[in-house]
Amino acid sequence: MASTEKIINSFYLQDELNPSVWVNPEDPKNSKLKPEIHKRLLEIANVFVDYLDVDFFIHDVLLIGSLVGYNWSEFSDFDIHIIYDFDESKGDKELYKELFRLKKTIFNAAHNIRIKGFETELFVQDIAEKEKSSGSYSILNNEWIRVPKLESFTIDETKLKDKASQWVDIIDKVIEQAEDEDLGDAIKLVSKYMDKLRKYRTCGLSKEGEYSYENLVFKYLRRGGYIAKLENFKNKIADRKLSLEQENFE
Repeated sequence: MASTEKIINSFYLQDELNPSVWVNPEDPKNSKLKPEIHKRLLEIANVFVDYLDVDFFIHDVLLIGSLVGYNWSEFSDFDIHIIYDFDESKGDKELYKELFRLKKTIFNAAHNIRIKGFETELFVQDIAEKEKSSGSYSILNNEWIRVPKLESFTIDETKLKDKASQWVDIIDKVIEQAEDEDLGDAIKLVSKYMDKLRKYRTCGLSKEGEYSYENLVFKYLRRGGYIAKLENFKNKIADRKLSLEQENFE
């Protein structure tokens, strides 16, 4: 796991866009993705769309997140969103959302695609959803949708550590409690707190954007390995409780 100091330092803003990703990183309005990166992101998006194996109209392919802004760090990834209008699913909107969610989880888990050392993460986004990234770039059209701005940003490190510590304690206690539950209750308990954590982050993004403490706490937990710890425990407990020990018959 990364150290607390290393994680918190990763939240501070850079003076320019990532120079390994962008042409003219010091001048976002006149910058573009480097040609070789743009080409590769399009190829990755096409592979993902083929994997989805669903016939639908792609409204755009967006790059969002920290690599499209000044808050990039060694923990950043290429966050690629395929834009789809879920209202076009003709009454099966929730079914399609669940299908795409499951497929993106499997795809991202099965692939370890890195560009310039950064991981790639793919997702199908509803066109009606308003993402909270400070910058947004159309990979499809190779142009900015929203140019990022270098904002004034300070962190109360004590406040951030306190809030993150509360969630670390919650995660540890949930895992400890789930150990004593039966299969169904254990999975429900872990899923409940995973949902609480996602809603906690979403609430912060809605109120104060990507620099909210809720979002920073979520990133702290992810970069520190605590979210993976919770998700991996859910899988391990399911495997353990569903398995039967081999018996010897004489």
